[in-house]
Amino acid sequence: MTEPDRADWRKLAIIAGGGEIPLLIAQGELSAGRAPFIVEVDGFADQDFAAFNKVRLPIAKVGGMQKAMLDAGCDAVCFIGRITRPNFKALMGLDATAMALLPRVTQAARYGDDALMRVIIDSFERKGLRAIGAHQAMSSLVPGPGVLGDVQPDDAARADIAKALSIARLIGEHDIGQGAVVASGLVLAVEAQEGTDEMLARIAGLPLEIRGHAAKRAGVLAKTLKPQQERRIDMPTIGLKTIEGAARAGLAGIAVRAGNALIPRMDETIAAADAAGIFIYAAREDE
Repeated sequence: MTEPDRADWRKLAIIAGGGEIPLLIAQGELSAGRAPFIVEVDGFADQDFAAFNKVRLPIAKVGGMQKAMLDAGCDAVCFIGRITRPNFKALMGLDATAMALLPRVTQAARYGDDALMRVIIDSFERKGLRAIGAHQAMSSLVPGPGVLGDVQPDDAARADIAKALSIARLIGEHDIGQGAVVASGLVLAVEAQEGTDEMLARIAGLPLEIRGHAAKRAGVLAKTLKPQQERRIDMPTIGLKTIEGAARAGLAGIAVRAGNALIPRMDETIAAADAAGIFIYAAREDE
């Protein structure tokens, strides 16, 4: 599907999971004179949306979400923020829409997160709510190509960048995760269901002889879209917490794909990376 231009929607609904990106997008819409409507996902949304028209609903109330958005006059929806995949069969209180979706959701879940989210997106779009990505709602979250701060990767780091991006893409093909860490050519970790923060914590516990440290940083965290991934949801994200985890793990830098990642509070994140002596590199698609 061709991604819509900004002019293609009038009022944005934000399905807000955990983390600050939903709030940043909401604030951006409000600053632009477009008051968004917020659906706080109960148990996951963790920011203060008191300034916005909002409703709080559990993930099982798909039909309730859609009705609330339409009643608020929304014609577009952005799914953003951390939401742990639930056991749909075990969810209590499914509404009629969720119940009707359950067979398709259960079948799609067998093929991975991307297939699952396509079913969810399709349900909202059938109601006239066009799904857009965070990168469309707030383009300032998306990095352009090149080194983003003052710290430059050396030749060893560039070799690690290439290998880490390759490994991240390979695991993505199997819907395992989005991230991988390589140091001096050695694969230290790949991301699975635990997420990036936990993966970095594991690396911090590895022997110093195979990883970097504050006095001599080595290794690269790479995060990239899965080849089959739906760009309108769950794009690779790095932020201040990622910088902190990378610093504790002794890494030299972080690599993403230009145009295909999100960096909330980009200036602050780059400044934190510079202060830690860590580079952030946004690779072109042909690298």
